[in-house]
Amino acid sequence: MKVHRIRGATEWLFFATVFTVTFAKVHWAVGGDLSLSDVLTAAFLIGFAVPRLERHDGRFARPAAVTFAFFVGFLLVYLLGFFNLGTTEALDQWAKGLVKFLLHFLFLVCATALVIRRGERFYWLTLGVFIAGIAANALYGVLQLGVAVVTGGNLDAAVLSPLTGGQSQINIYGAIAGQSVYRPNALTGDPNHLGIELTIPLLILLPLYLRLEAKSRWRTPAMLLLAFLFVVELATLSRSGLVGLACGLIVLAVPYRRHLVSKRVLLPLAGIAVLLLAVVARRQHFFETVLRTRVQTNGKGTSTHFAVYDFIPQIIHSHPLLGLGLNNFSVYYEFVTGRTNFGPHSFYVALVVETGLLGTALFTAFVWYLFRRLTAARAVGRTLQALRDPLAARVRPLAWGLTAALVSTLAANIFYLTMSFYYFFVFALLVVVTPTVFAARLRPR
Repeated sequence: MKVHRIRGATEWLFFATVFTVTFAKVHWAVGGDLSLSDVLTAAFLIGFAVPRLERHDGRFARPAAVTFAFFVGFLLVYLLGFFNLGTTEALDQWAKGLVKFLLHFLFLVCATALVIRRGERFYWLTLGVFIAGIAANALYGVLQLGVAVVTGGNLDAAVLSPLTGGQSQINIYGAIAGQSVYRPNALTGDPNHLGIELTIPLLILLPLYLRLEAKSRWRTPAMLLLAFLFVVELATLSRSGLVGLACGLIVLAVPYRRHLVSKRVLLPLAGIAVLLLAVVARRQHFFETVLRTRVQTNGKGTSTHFAVYDFIPQIIHSHPLLGLGLNNFSVYYEFVTGRTNFGPHSFYVALVVETGLLGTALFTAFVWYLFRRLTAARAVGRTLQALRDPLAARVRPLAWGLTAALVSTLAANIFYLTMSFYYFFVFALLVVVTPTVFAARLRPR
């Protein structure tokens, strides 16, 4: 009975973590920055490890062992980078980054073992909870936007501040004729982060929706959820999010080009277009001005995004192998420009500056491994289709959706760094376990 209680609590902590990984604003200033998902992760890791230690159960599926090998590799790079730290502030930032890395990557390792051991149904639950968490985040963003537009109020102050004790609000992009331009950041802290994270459920769900049977009870809910997420994506005004989404759609156009121009897609898009036209028609000048500023490429924000790439050759010259140390770009940037607590606005700049050529090579190998797993997942789908297993109608679209979502995230992070956030580790978990979970159908045959 005790084992079953521990197992149930561990699974609950796992799903709670997966649901909240995009809730960046739900955090407390305790020993730095302690988020809700980090607390849940620590409890999950304990609940996962203790029963295994008691039973002397050291069995791990091969994908879990491979992810653990990557964990060891990244840890060595970060520990060696310690010797390039030069100030107390740099040490503090390195320590904070290392704690986050330990929690998030150990979760990836342990969750990989857990999902593979639990099987198909547990996998679908994990995917559903992950998408539900992002959808809940988007729903909060809509409420946040509605309160700001209608009343000028701050929903975060009423909902989050009493819980966390911190201060946050919706992003104010600027003002036009005295009217503020709001961009929902929901629980992520930045509208661009929300826009990039939304591309994952959009691209995973789209091919699954396209292949649903006409009488499937999931068809209408999937269509409504896709439409809702896409509208929120547009509301973020995130250029990086839309660029990533476009890259993902190009990937999906390879196997689903005819489906993408079918009534299943065009009719919902027409409905969204009518809704947007009705809103824009009421304040045409306002929205034209906002759109014009977002498509400009010569603004200060755009130049900043490009300027950070100038740091790469400088760091390769001074610290080529290991960079400046984990989580230390902001320290270096402050030393160079005087601006404090400023991120690199590019995952790839952060990767090279903070971990050097060794860290960049290791991360490249990790991404290559993720693509290999997706190739294997598509192969499993083709095999199931050859065997006329009905599950093929789910596995192949899922594998293509995950592939498109990975490409989208890689493209969007050219000018943002969400791949260092916790949600990416949960996404990587889904990628890693997919072929193994569904290949179990092939073993008896």
